[in-house]
Parts: sequence; C-alpha cells; structure tokens
Amino acid sequence: MTTAPASDLAVVRGPLDWDEFTARYWDRRPVLIKAVRPAPFELHEVFAATALATRPPGPYRMPPTAQFTVGRFQQTEPAHWFPRPGDGAFDGYRRRLDAELAAFSKETRYALVVHAFHAFHAGQWERQRAFFDPLWERTGLPLSGAITTLFHGNYEHTPVGVHKDRFATFLFALEGHKRMRFWRERPWTEPVTTKLDYRPHLAASFTAEPEPGDLLYWPASYYHVGESVDGGTATSVNVGVPREAHRAVYDVDDLLLGRSRDAMVDPDVALVRLPAATAPLSAPEPPTDGALPEALEQTLRIFRDYRDPARMQDLVAALSLGTLTASGLCPVPPPEPVRPLDDATTVRSRARVLHQPVEGALLCAANGHVLRSPLTPQQIEPLLHRLAEPQPLTVGELLAPVPAAARPDARHLLEALESFRALTRDR
Repeated sequence: MTTAPASDLAVVRGPLDWDEFTARYWDRRPVLIKAVRPAPFELHEVFAATALATRPPGPYRMPPTAQFTVGRFQQTEPAHWFPRPGDGAFDGYRRRLDAELAAFSKETRYALVVHAFHAFHAGQWERQRAFFDPLWERTGLPLSGAITTLFHGNYEHTPVGVHKDRFATFLFALEGHKRMRFWRERPWTEPVTTKLDYRPHLAASFTAEPEPGDLLYWPASYYHVGESVDGGTATSVNVGVPREAHRAVYDVDDLLLGRSRDAMVDPDVALVRLPAATAPLSAPEPPTDGALPEALEQTLRIFRDYRDPARMQDLVAALSLGTLTASGLCPVPPPEPVRPLDDATTVRSRARVLHQPVEGALLCAANGHVLRSPLTPQQIEPLLHRLAEPQPLTVGELLAPVPAAARPDARHLLEALESFRALTRDR
C-alpha cells in the first residue's frame, strides 16, 4: 500500500490521538492514519455540497470556487460537466460524465476541484470544526483561516503538477484509491514553482495510498502531487492549515473585503466590492495646480474612509470575533432564514456566543457570523449566561432579566443567533 523510507511516512491505526499526533508528526513528517472515526465528511453530504458549490451563478458564468480540467487542459465553460442533483451521487455523476466526455473527446480523464468547500454544507462544517478543535487547543487557532478543498476525478495527476503549499494538509479519503507522491525538497532546479512532467524525479519520491476512511497528513515543507491509481476515480477532501509564507496583504484583504467564499478564491470578485470611482477615467490635460485627476482623488477618499480609527476598530473586532467563533474555518455557511421567537418557545444553546463593545454598539458573534446590536454588555451578559446553561429555557425566561425597553432588541438577537445555528428550539 505504501512505499517510503521509514523516516518519512509513518502508518498508524486509528483512533486519532491528538497528543501523539502533535508530538510526533505535526510540522515534522507525513503520517497515514488508518480508519479514522468519526470523520467530518460523509460521502452523500459531500456530493450534495459539490452540486451546490458548482451551480453556475448565471448564464455563461463560472462559479468562482470551482475548476474543471479535461486531460491537462482547464475548461473555461464546463457548467454542463458539473455535478447535478439529478445525478444522485458521485457514481451517477461519473456515469454521465464518462458518456459525455467520450462524445466530446478521446480524453476521458478529468479533475473537479472545489475551493472554500466547507462553506457549502452547515452540518459538514460543524463536524469539521469539532474534529479540529482538539488540534487548535494544542497548536493554536489558524488566525488567517484553514482552507477546505474537494478533489474528484480520474485525472492522471493534480492539474498543477508537483508543487508546494504554504499549508500543512489533512487529506480525508472518501472513495476510490488515490496516490500521493512526496519529495522532501524541490526535485528540480529550473526557476519554476510547479512541474507537470516530473517523471525524471520519480526515484527521489515516496508515496502513500490512502483508502476510503483513512486520513493522510503531510507538513507544508513537502513537495507533492496527487495521482490516479490505475486510472480509477477517487474523491477526497483536503483541509489546509497555513504554516508558511503568510503575507500581510491576506489580512488587509480580509479587513477591507471580508471572508466570503468567493472572495477567498477569486481576488477579482473581492475587489468589485470596494466602491467604484464615478468620475471620468480620462483627463483632458494635466492639472496646473498639481492636483490629481478627480477619479484618482475619489479613489484616495475611499481608502481614507478605511483609515478612520472607529471604522477600523469595528472591522478588526468583527473579523476577530468571526474567526474565533468559526474555529478558524472561514468562510462559514450562510445563516438560515430568521424566524420569529415568541415567549413560549423553548430554546437551548448549540454554540458559544462572543461579544465585544465597539463605538455606540455591541458586536455579537456565533459560528462565524457577526451581528451589530444596540444592547449594552450589562443587558446582554445575563441573557447569554442563562442561555449557556445546560437545561433549555423559554424565550420569556431568557428575556426576563433584560429591561423592558431593550427586550425587542434582545429578542431580535436571539432570532439572529438561531439563524446563525447558535441556538435551537427544543422539540
């Protein structure tokens, strides 16, 4: 199943022991952990999330989180080759795709890659967060956010070829067989960051072949590539934890633009969220007084707005609360629709709620979502303290300590927390 020097790849049996993992393998060496239970990903949910994540946002538009490759060529309009709910499961999707690709080309090898994958299924996200919480307790929370990526297909090798990430990676094998090939250091001398034709460097590599239910981990320092085994189709989900080469611009983007699933994988999608200059983009002649053309002056005014200390404090606080309550797994699934809560409804807590005062308001966060509330800390803290108790309480009991004038805002907060999946109605 594996071929590697003993000093590189370790193979152990589940269950996963986080103390042993962090002491022996974290940032040190790859390890294949057999039969990890419980795993955060279930195949039927993974397919449902994939069908949602690859749904085109409009005619002739690509979902920014998805990539599709036939052979070695990335497709620019592959919407008809993405999974559909009617396929039922990956098996049905494969059968349809095999027939359609055979009619399109002699090449039937394909790769489907979906980025920001944990944002497309709330239950899957919650189990993923619970799975990694013990690791964060030992290593610290990844403040710039862990990433989740789906890989599916019978591709010859990962579309980008051999490469090195700034992420330590956890690969959850879900179906089929996939080979991961590793190098301790860059196997080529050419001034390139990835390599498609790596056959001359096979002798220096070692491999691992995780089976469904296995978990494979490798540190960020290893060069690697994924390969098909005997042309078969495999499905896996990778979770990357940032460990190297963090750039300040990543945090600036998060502060200015937020952490939407589209913005995290497509900078162009993020940039259009900044206000646009409305002045003409051409100047008839150079200004004589040294002033900038109006379009550039408008752009500077937009960025000066972001320098406002109160606004920046608000942005920093919201980003911090969102990251902490999401356990580093940003972006998060969207909230559910808000439903009214009457006094007789019994609710119980599902997730912790953090709050922080900012100028003129209070930020409240749960499961990565942040709400700006007019309540004061003195009004909200008794409510949150009672909500955190193990026994369910009625909404009326939760609101009782809140001053009468503030109860409508407190009820609105509870309704928002339910939409954030931080509390649930007791059935």
